Amino acid sequence: MEIAGWRYDCPYDVYGYAEGEVEEVVEYLSDKKNCIYAVLHEDELIGFRSFGPDGRVPGGHYDEAHLDTGGGIRPDLTGKGLGSTIIMEGLRFGRRQFGINRFRVTIADFNARAKKACEKIGFQASNQFHRSSDGKPFTSFTLEIK
Repeated sequence: MEIAGWRYDCPYDVYGYAEGEVEEVVEYLSDKKNCIYAVLHEDELIGFRSFGPDGRVPGGHYDEAHLDTGGGIRPDLTGKGLGSTIIMEGLRFGRRQFGINRFRVTIADFNARAKKACEKIGFQASNQFHRSSDGKPFTSFTLEIK
């Protein structure tokens, strides 16, 4: 419920959910087949991390060489330099949970903060494309962690 209520400032407002979507969002986020996990700090929700198809954007080229991952950080924590630490902890969890160490993230080209956080931990751009639904540009990044 808390994540469904998150609202971000423009231009990141595209990552929030409409107030009328709360029930659908809660159902989606809590469905175990979507592989979405809470990111906690001292029992406080600070973000979420997803693994698998949830991290894919229509129009991109995806193979099984990497596990797709996506996520979000609580709005009041964005832009404070915490992203790379939260993402890396999520990847370590993913490695333990799924037994894989090769990950792929797909990021909207306008999202400089997410790109910076991912590049800081070693993700490298691997594929640029336009989302099939609206033509907006995205880039996929890959990383192998030890």
